[in-house]
Amino acid sequence: MERGKMAEAESLETAAEHERILREIESTDTACIGPTLRSVYDGEEHGRFMEKLETRIRNHDREIEKMCNFHYQGFVDSITELLKVRGEAQKLKNQVTDTNRKLQHEGKELVIAMEELKQCRLQQRNISATVDKLMLCLPVLEMYSKLRDQMKTKRHYPALKTLEHLEHTYLPQVSHYRFCKVMVDNIPKLREEIKDVSMSDLKDFLESIRKHSDKIGETAMKQAQQQRNLDNIVLQQPRIGSKRKSKKDAYTIFDTDIESTSPKSEQDSGILDVEDEEDDEEVPGAQDLVDFSPVYRCLHIYSVLGARETFENYYRKQRRKQARLVLQPPSNMHETLDGYRKYFNQIVGFFVVEDHILHTTQGLVNRAYIDELWEMALSKTIAALRTHSSYCSDPNLVLDLKNLIVLFADTLQVYGFPVNQLFDMLLEIRDQYSETLLKKWAGIFRNILDSDNYSPIPVTSEEMYKKVVGQFPFQDTELEKQPFPKKFPFSEFVPKVYNQIKEFIYACLKFSEDLHLSSTEVDDMIRKSTNLLLTRTLSNSLQNVIKRKNIGLTELVQIIINTTHLEKSCKYLEEFITNITNVLPETVHTTKLYGTTTFKDARHAAEEEIYTNLNQKIDQFLQLADYDWMTGDLGNKASDYLVDLIAFLRSTFAVFTHLPGKVAQTACMSACKHLATSLMQLLLEAEVRQLTLGALQQFNLDVRECEQFARSGPVPGFQEDTLQLAFIDLRQIIL
Repeated sequence: MERGKMAEAESLETAAEHERILREIESTDTACIGPTLRSVYDGEEHGRFMEKLETRIRNHDREIEKMCNFHYQGFVDSITELLKVRGEAQKLKNQVTDTNRKLQHEGKELVIAMEELKQCRLQQRNISATVDKLMLCLPVLEMYSKLRDQMKTKRHYPALKTLEHLEHTYLPQVSHYRFCKVMVDNIPKLREEIKDVSMSDLKDFLESIRKHSDKIGETAMKQAQQQRNLDNIVLQQPRIGSKRKSKKDAYTIFDTDIESTSPKSEQDSGILDVEDEEDDEEVPGAQDLVDFSPVYRCLHIYSVLGARETFENYYRKQRRKQARLVLQPPSNMHETLDGYRKYFNQIVGFFVVEDHILHTTQGLVNRAYIDELWEMALSKTIAALRTHSSYCSDPNLVLDLKNLIVLFADTLQVYGFPVNQLFDMLLEIRDQYSETLLKKWAGIFRNILDSDNYSPIPVTSEEMYKKVVGQFPFQDTELEKQPFPKKFPFSEFVPKVYNQIKEFIYACLKFSEDLHLSSTEVDDMIRKSTNLLLTRTLSNSLQNVIKRKNIGLTELVQIIINTTHLEKSCKYLEEFITNITNVLPETVHTTKLYGTTTFKDARHAAEEEIYTNLNQKIDQFLQLADYDWMTGDLGNKASDYLVDLIAFLRSTFAVFTHLPGKVAQTACMSACKHLATSLMQLLLEAEVRQLTLGALQQFNLDVRECEQFARSGPVPGFQEDTLQLAFIDLRQIIL
C-alpha cells in the first residue's frame, strides 16, 4: 500500500514538472528553448512528456480554430476591399507612368542644360579655387626664385634671410603641396650650401690676409715712422707744430663704430690712411689691401644658423696656424736687413688684422685670445732675434736692426700690445752691438797703427797746424811760437785714434737712441763700452804693435810719445761724453774712463821693449867681437865693433830727447849695465884660460871707450859720474 502511495506521489511530481516545462516552453524565446528540452531528454519520463505535449498542442489548435471562426467574415471583407484597391492602384500607376514619360520627354533639354550649368559651375568653382591656391603659391615660388638668384650672385646673407622668410612665413601656408614638401626637404641642403660657400669665402679671406700681412705690416710701420717724425718735428719746432693739424690721426686703427651684429658691406674700415704733411703722399690703408667683408658675412651667417661657436673655433684655429707660420723666421734672415724687415712686417700685419677683428666684431676674438697669441709671438720673436742676431758681425746691420726693432715695438705698442720684453732684449743686443763695434774698431786701430810712419807730424802752414789741432786737443805755446815748417811731437796715429774713439762713442750713442733709457743709463752704457774699447781693443792693438819682431827703437820711442799725449787727452774724452749725455762726471755711480791706465800700460810695455831692444842690439854688436886673447900686438884704439856700438847708442839716445826724462835715463843706464855685464862675460868665459898683455891692452881700450861714452852724458839728467858706475866692476877687474 505504501508502495502504491509512493508511486502516486512520484507521478504527481512528474506531472508538475512536465507542466512547468510546458509553461516555460510557451513563455521562453525559441533561441533559449534548448536547455529546457535538454532537461526533458535527460529525464526518464520522455514518453509521458510527449503525450503531455501532444495534448497541449491539440488544446491550442482548438483555440486557434475558435478564434478564426470568430473573425472569418471580417477577413473576407478585407480581402474584397483590397482587390478593389488593387485595380485603382493599377490605374494610378498607369497614369503616373504616362505622366513620367511625358515629363521625361519634355524635360530632356532642360536636364541637358542643367548638366551643362552644373559643369560650368564646377569649372568656375575649380578655377576660383585654383586662382586662390596660385595666389598662395606664387609668393613661395617668387621667394624661392629670389633665393636662387641670391645664391647665384653670392649674396649669401640676404639669401639666408630669404630662406628664413620662406621657411617660416610662406611655406607653412602651402605645406600640403608636393612641391612645397620638396622645398622643405631642400632647405637644410640650402643652409649647408650657404654655410659651405661662406666658409669658402672665409678661407679665401684667410688666404688673402696671409698674403697681405707683409703689406699691412709695412703700412702700419710706415705710419709709426711718420708719426715719430711728426713728433720729432713738433718737439723741435713746438710753435710751428702746434699750428699743424693732420688730415687724419696717424693711429686711428679701424672704424669701431660699425655694428658688428650686421653683415659688412663691400668696403670695411682698415688701417686709416696717413698723409705726410710735407708732400701729401698718402699711405694706403688696410681696407685697400684686404676686404674684410667675407669674415663679417660668414660670422653673421653662422650666428644666424646657430653655429657661431663652430665658426669662432675654426677662425681662431686657422689664425693660430697662420701665426705659427708667420713667426717662423727664414733661415737666412740674418744676412740682410730686408729679411728682418719682412719678418717684422708679417708679424705686425697679423696683429693689426687681429686688432681690427677684435674692434669690429663682438666675440669672434677677445682680448684673452689676442694676449695669448701675443705672448706666443713675443717669446718666439725674441728667441728668433737672439738666434739670428748672434750671427751678425756688421755693427751697421746690428744698429739698423735695433732701429727696426724699436719701430716694430712702437708700432705694436700703439695697438695696445706690451713690448717691454722687446726693449729688454734690445739691451742684450746692445752688448752684442758693443762686441761687433769692438771687432770693427780693432781692425780700424790695426790699420791706423800699421799705416803710421811713426814720425812727428810735419806742418808747413797755419792751415795745416789748425787742422791737426782741430782733430786732437793739443796745446803747446813754444810750438806755436816756432816758425813754419815745424813738427808736432806725435805721429799721425794720435789724432786718428782720438777721432776714432769719438766715432766709437757716437756709434754707442746711436744705439741708445729711442730705447727709453735715462741719461744716466746712456752715459753708463757709453762709458762702459768706451772702457772696453780702451782697455781691451786699443790696448791689444798697441801691445801687438809693440811686440812686433821688426819694430825699431824709433817706432817704440814714438809710441811712448804718442801714448803720453793720448793719456793727456782722456780728460777731453770725459768732457766729450759729458756733453753728449748731459751727465756730469761728479754724478754718483758715474763710471770713470780707464784710458789713462791703458796708455800707461802701453807706454810701460814700450819702455820695456826699448830696454829689451837696446840690449838685443848690444848683443848683436857684441857678437862681432873677436878678441885674440893670445895676441902679442899692443893696440892703440878701441875695437871697431865697439866704436860702431857706441855710435849706435849715441844716435839712439839722441832720439830720446822727446821722451820723459826717466825713460831716457833708465834706457841709457840699462844699456850701459848690459854692455858692462856682457863685456865681463866675454872676459870671464871658461875658454879664456890665459891673457896676453896685448889682449888685455885692447880690452882696456874698449872699456875706456865705454867710460868715455858714459862721461859724455848721452842722456841729460844724470848726476856726475853716475853713468860711469855701470863700468866700475869691469874697471876693477882690468886693474
